[in-house]
Amino acid sequence: MIRRLSLPRLRLMPIAAVLAGVLVVAKIDRLVRMEPGSPGAIGTARASTPAPAEPTRAATPATPPAGQPAGQPAAPAPQQAAPGPTPEQQAERAVLEALRARRAEIEAREQQAVARETVVAAAERRLAQRVQELSALQQRLEALERDRAEREEAGLRGLVKLYEGMRPRDAATIFDELEMPVLVRIVDRMREAKASPVMGAMRPDRARLLTAELARLRAERPTVR
Repeated sequence: MIRRLSLPRLRLMPIAAVLAGVLVVAKIDRLVRMEPGSPGAIGTARASTPAPAEPTRAATPATPPAGQPAGQPAAPAPQQAAPGPTPEQQAERAVLEALRARRAEIEAREQQAVARETVVAAAERRLAQRVQELSALQQRLEALERDRAEREEAGLRGLVKLYEGMRPRDAATIFDELEMPVLVRIVDRMREAKASPVMGAMRPDRARLLTAELARLRAERPTVR
């Protein structure tokens, strides 16, 4: 019973060994055919070797700048400075500024001229008003002077009539005591026929002085043509 069971085991071992040898020879042949560096080997190796997967990088939160509290959005990046004006633009700006300054100067002068004209116009109005007032005052004074002269002339005419009606000696006695300016004006208005007897009856010194004053008064009087 034991012999029968061992015989088949002894027969299977050589078969397994033969199969193992065949597999080894096949592997060696395959390795010899696929030498390192050959295109087939490289292609096969590349095909057989899976590509390494790229490591997944976790999103790293942006670090806020110093002095900025966490949780607030970061400040925008500073913009680049705009390019400066060209020489043509600078020249044009200078011309415009000069024109603007000139216009402001002209406007200021116009305002000063308008202000001066206003002041001059006001002064002219005041002067015209003052001239009117002076003219009215002069007319009043002239009217008063005419009135006074008329009243004075009326009084002198009354005295002349009175002395002409008196006797020459009596009138001469009064004329010797009158003031010379008043006496000259009275005698100048008397008729010569009435004045001559009175002057003949006066004192000689008073008669001479009266004659000289009458000549001077009549010489200064304008001649009526």
